[in-house]
Formats: sequence, structure tokens, C-alpha cells
Amino acid sequence: MSEFDLNHPILPRHDTIGVRVGEIIVGGDAPVRVQSMTNTDTADIQSTTQQIIELAEAGSELVRITVNNHEAAEAVPEIVRNVRAAGCTAPIIGDFHYNGHVLLEKYPECAQALDKYRINPGNVGSGKKRDPQFNTICEIAATNNKPVRIGVNAGSLNPELVLRKMQENTDQDLGRNSEEIINECMLISALQSTQLALDAGLREDQIIISCKISRPTHLISIYRELAKHTRQPLHLGLTEAGMGMRGLIWSSASMGTLLTEGIGDTIRVSLTPKPDSDRREEVYAACEMLQALGLRNFAPSITACPGCGRTTSTTFQELAEEIQDYVRDMMPEWKKTRPGVEEMTLAVMGCIVNGPGESKAANIGISLPGTGETPSCPVYIDGEKHSTLQGTHQELAVAFRELIDNYVERTYIAD
Repeated sequence: MSEFDLNHPILPRHDTIGVRVGEIIVGGDAPVRVQSMTNTDTADIQSTTQQIIELAEAGSELVRITVNNHEAAEAVPEIVRNVRAAGCTAPIIGDFHYNGHVLLEKYPECAQALDKYRINPGNVGSGKKRDPQFNTICEIAATNNKPVRIGVNAGSLNPELVLRKMQENTDQDLGRNSEEIINECMLISALQSTQLALDAGLREDQIIISCKISRPTHLISIYRELAKHTRQPLHLGLTEAGMGMRGLIWSSASMGTLLTEGIGDTIRVSLTPKPDSDRREEVYAACEMLQALGLRNFAPSITACPGCGRTTSTTFQELAEEIQDYVRDMMPEWKKTRPGVEEMTLAVMGCIVNGPGESKAANIGISLPGTGETPSCPVYIDGEKHSTLQGTHQELAVAFRELIDNYVERTYIAD
């Protein structure tokens, strides 16, 4: 098909199309959605089922799974049945590369069971095979009334498109560097593939787009440009963001900038996990990002003291961590039975400087003693002094959790 022209008139971004994925809407007037991806072997039905449920309970509203071979495709229907039997309604997305057209044709139950397909246009085939194999996936999606995400990645761009643009840059002496050419190719691939999907029978309200790259400044510039040229919902993610602090900061810097500009309809924080670490960390990070920007509330927010020379004890640190873990453990149940609990604010402070003030500003706050202060912990509820606690950090944790439970029980009541 002909190459997409990036010079066509700019579209109004406020008029974003809504796409139904399972039981939720992405785009339109819907809130920004949190997405994650399993890292289990999809053919391992039990572990994949368990991780989908865990990610959903942590706050992931869509969960993507790899469908990379025949064993994975065969496992998908049972995985979906097991997840639904457990009461989990999060849409399950199939991630396809290289052989998606083969697997979806050979395993129609897999095609029917999934709530959405993710297609990487750089990995569907090359040369004359590319468009027919891309069309096959889109036609199967249309037949099964499933939406798709056209997910372009810098690391797996169509090499023919890149080579053509590189040659054009040389022949016309355009003076662009390789990064600028890659960015342009990502935009062209996403928009051209969207038109190809429409030509294959998908509706506008069945297509989501992403253009993922690993550099924050490039991600920002690509999505700013992409938002000018399409009304399709956009999935944000800094691909290969990295481990720990680096991954969190780079993801927040890039996606936070775009989200404050109104760009982005779903997000994933793609953290590189440590071996045997908790996959839910990427979900917690995405939820915290949206909550920090005032876009969503997923769980009670916890204000905690960073510590200084006044806070020689580790009690406030241990208590803050225990309360955070407790809130996360309780949220799956609270979400079902305690509407509004995600608006609750908690504070765990370490000395008298900011402790009482932050504690009074929270629904429930505790101010622990710093160096040389009286060994007691005033507790404030909705701005009023409630009680004074003493004891080890374990005793304080038990007492503080009880205060939280009592507050939740009397404040957040289901209709």
C-alpha cells in the first residue's frame, strides 16, 4: 500500500475514539487504563492463570500474555476459562509476533477466547508476505469482533521501510540523523498499518496504536507527533525501561510528561524484574504514576517521612513499609466491598518537625518520635488528636492497622 503522508491536516486530539476491550473502554471519555504483561510460560496454564489474577488484583485493568507457539495457543482457552471462573474480568490480550497469522488460523478457540490481539507490524513478515499476513490477523479479529493494538517498536521496525528512508535521506541530502529517521519510520509504520487494518475490515473503534522506544525524549516527541495524526487511542510505554530506580524514573519522566498533556489512554511501566521478584511491581508503579498526576485513584496514598539526622530509629521506615504492604494486601477485598477507600490518605512520619502537620492533613496519621523526643506516638484522625501509641514497631503496626480497619469499616460503606 502507499506510504502514509505525515503532512496531512492535524486532527483534534480531544475527539479520541473509544475502543471496547472485554468489559472496559479504552480511549474516548474513559480514564487512562493500566496494563501489564505476564512473564510466565503461557503453556504453563496454572502459573499463567495465577499471575493474570495477581496482576489484575494489583490494579492491572488489562493483562497481556505471549502467544508465541502452538502450545501457548492451545493453552489460551483454558487459561481464560480459569481466570473467569476465579471471578477476574480483566481483558486478556494475546501478544503475537512472526507467526500470529498461523496460530490464529489454526487455533480458532484461541482467537475467540482472547479479548484483544497485539500485532507488531515489523514482525508480521517481509516483502510480499507482510501485507497478506497482517491482513489475515486483522480479518480474524474482524470476524471475531476483537480489537487490536498495532504496536510498533523501535527494535523491530520493518527493515525495508528503514532502509528506504535511509536511502532517501542520502539521495536528497536531507541531513537527518539515524534517530530522526527511526522516529519517522515508527510514525509511518503505525499510521500506515492502521489504514491497512481498516482496509482489512476492522472498524475505527477496534484499533489502538502504540509506538514504543527506549529513550524518554524520543518517546515524548514521537507521541506528540502521533497524537496530531490520529484519533485512535494511544497506549504509552517506554520499552525496555530498565531495572529498579532507572526504569521507574525514565518511565515516569517520559509518560508523566505526555499524560499531563492529555496524551495516552493506556499505560504500561515495563520494568526489568530481578530474578524471582514480584511482577506486580510494574502495576503498582503505573497506578502510582496516575495517582501522582491526579488522574486516577487506585489505593489509599501513604505519606511517609524520608528520614534525616533527627530520625535515628528505623521504626518509622519499618512501619511505613508494613502499612504499605497491608494496604496492598487488602485492596482486592476493599475494592469489592468498600467503595471510595482509594481516596483515603495515611501518613507515617518520623519526627516532630513535619510529623504532626502531615498527620493532621491525612485521614489517619501517626508521628513517631525523633532523636531526643518523648518516646510516644500521637495519632490523628481527620485532623483531630485521637490517641497516643507506644511500643515496638510490631506493636505500633498492629495498633495502626486496627485504626485503619475501624476507619474503613465506618467510613466506606457499600450502598
